[in-house]
Amino acid sequence: MPRFKRGKNLAKWNSNRAEAGHGKLRIVGGSFRGRLIDYSGDPVTRPMKDHTREAVFNLVGGWVKGKTVFDLFAGTGAMGLEALSRGASKCIFVERHFPTVRIIRENVLSLDPNLPVDVNSSDTFFWVRQFLKNPEMWPSEPWVVFCCPPYALYVEKPMEIVGMIESLMKIAPPESVFVVESDSRFDTELLPEPQSWFVRKYSPALVAVRRERETVTDDTVDEMS
Repeated sequence: MPRFKRGKNLAKWNSNRAEAGHGKLRIVGGSFRGRLIDYSGDPVTRPMKDHTREAVFNLVGGWVKGKTVFDLFAGTGAMGLEALSRGASKCIFVERHFPTVRIIRENVLSLDPNLPVDVNSSDTFFWVRQFLKNPEMWPSEPWVVFCCPPYALYVEKPMEIVGMIESLMKIAPPESVFVVESDSRFDTELLPEPQSWFVRKYSPALVAVRRERETVTDDTVDEMS
């Protein structure tokens, strides 16, 4: 699996950006607040809407600093880059669509070539299976896991997604945070320990949040901001 690590020959990723439907997304908080990142417009990639991303980080932003972030089905990389902007210690991006992976790398370069990142061009299910087999890869500090796949995957492979999340929950350090974005076709009651997830709707998205070893409820939401 290709790696893209802090300060290691990042200039080689300065390649031509995709032009068709080319657009911009905005970092909504943290040290890079207001900075723009590229989005190719390719229909393969479905970036989370800015207002939804802002709402998610209003929930979990206070728990990001100092944690390792996993941006699964990374797409544009906006979730991971937003987390880095808010003080995450590292971000591991996993995205199978190679042209989009290239844009993630270019976005990192545009923000700060020394950002602590690891960009993987891989199928997320495959990458997680390999990760689970290699405990030496497991960061010891708490994690923030963003699972934001194409919505169609919740129709095609709902139990595979649930199984992947459950496997990661079993090995995640205490105080880790899980964020799962879906649409209304996915029943969040299928999530492991469904009573421990806080679910909000930001149409058309459903966002479920869980803090490992804790139950997320309306009474604890204020702690997330």
